Amino acid sequence: MEFHHISVMPEETVSGLVTSRDGIYVDCTLGGAGHSRLIADRLTAKGRLVGIDQDVAAIEAARERLADCPCRVDIVKSNFSQLDTVLAKLGIDSVDGVLFDLGVSSHQLDTADRGFSYMQDAPLDMRMNQQAEFSAYDVVNGYDAGELNRIFKEYGEERWSKRIAEFIVAARREKPVETTGELVDIIKRAVPAAVRNAKGGHPAKRIFQAVRIEVNDELGILENAFRTAVSHLKPGGRIAIITFHSLEDRIAKNVLKEMARGCICPPRLPVCMCGHKPEVKLLVKGTAASQAELEQNSRSKSAKLRIAEKL
Repeated sequence: MEFHHISVMPEETVSGLVTSRDGIYVDCTLGGAGHSRLIADRLTAKGRLVGIDQDVAAIEAARERLADCPCRVDIVKSNFSQLDTVLAKLGIDSVDGVLFDLGVSSHQLDTADRGFSYMQDAPLDMRMNQQAEFSAYDVVNGYDAGELNRIFKEYGEERWSKRIAEFIVAARREKPVETTGELVDIIKRAVPAAVRNAKGGHPAKRIFQAVRIEVNDELGILENAFRTAVSHLKPGGRIAIITFHSLEDRIAKNVLKEMARGCICPPRLPVCMCGHKPEVKLLVKGTAASQAELEQNSRSKSAKLRIAEKL
């Protein structure tokens, strides 16, 4: 299957990120290289692009798409939580820009056997790194009701988390839950009919989001990854973050806001004692996709873009 993914807010993101045509830029979520290709096209032969992804299909597609770029291109199979290690191995200390385009790609959603979609029946998988051992099957069949309730509530913000967890545990007493279709059926039985039929999206949407986040530790790695990225930026370098749901956006917002603060002393102190200096300046504070883009790409409707500049 051809790797298909429509990058969200491509021009707004790349225009806000690239400030030097001879600079070094890191795409921490390479995907099919939609954003990366736009970045590379703005660079000269002196420029350098580093693309990081843990999905083999994404890397293969990116190599093809970036083959004729004018700048130097390094593609690395890794997770962006290993940004320090990746840059060290490439002999790079500081960079001009870092991009994070979070969430699941269109290709991953549309490839049925990856198990990301609640609209297609497939084995329970949801691994972004297909070589990882831990999958959605392990979460759904291995976690007890309390653990399932926790992730459904925290990562899915699901109102019926406890009831859905209990239905899953009851169902797997008969046999393991092996496919996305089986999981969707259990969720539908657990959610009251009035809720299932109400407007507000598929009843399995939040549960699939929660399981995917748990499988890939999507939230656990974000704060440190953002701080690491800023630590490698040159003065004037920029970090751009695209989020797709409130949980990851909250982390991005809070980290950048904290790094943009000066004094962090208690308000009651008459003078600053901490000496804390802001590390970044906020440039874009959660802008959404344009109406024109929303009409072309429905998956952009929940996206938010944040950009900050290293001081």
